Amino acid sequence: MSFRLSQRDKDIITFINQFRAVDRNSIVELFFKQLKSPVNACNSVMVRLYRLGLIERTQQYSPTVYLPIDAKIKKNSQKILHFLSILDIYKQMCMYSAPKQVIVEDKPTGRKGGIEPDLFCIFKGSPFWIEIQRNQYSKQKIQAKINLYEEFFFSDEWKALHWQPEDRAAIFPYVILITPVRYAVSSEHIRIIQVISIDELMEKYRSSAKQQRDGRSRVSSSPSNGIKINLT
Repeated sequence: MSFRLSQRDKDIITFINQFRAVDRNSIVELFFKQLKSPVNACNSVMVRLYRLGLIERTQQYSPTVYLPIDAKIKKNSQKILHFLSILDIYKQMCMYSAPKQVIVEDKPTGRKGGIEPDLFCIFKGSPFWIEIQRNQYSKQKIQAKINLYEEFFFSDEWKALHWQPEDRAAIFPYVILITPVRYAVSSEHIRIIQVISIDELMEKYRSSAKQQRDGRSRVSSSPSNGIKINLT
């Protein structure tokens, strides 16, 4: 069969491969919102790509969720909700600025048992490892996760990651916990921020920046306290 793909077709396929599960409404929002009839245009393109065998889909959800053609997750898997939650955080970031160097389910150690953040990205000039906690866990389990980040910090392996700046010192990313529950966890070595959403992260930054401008900010000796992020 002979067919030509538009650049938008290629971008959509790449995006689905990157995020593993993408709902129809998100595709409309990210690729078709500038059109007069975005939903109809999206539906037409996605049906064509599906019939060409370039993407997979599941109608277990409404609206339809699209998957990579070689997806290793079942069409009714709870893992799909996990990937959709990662996509939601990405879209929240896009409301402020498009993240760069995006890696879904990053595995920076390259080995089993190391840190496995749900999302890595550079957002407004700062690197982030993002953990999305959809369920409530014990303090011990969350602290164990933080301990893995500390182990990686002391390994110095992170200094050689491909996204590190070439013209200045290596940066260890902020660890962002997206969670409706506040956990009593801490670190003296890495920077941890707990928020419900990206909106809350940005609001905390704005409040901190305003305090600094007013000359009333209090600088903590612990890097895990406060919001001192380059989000300009």
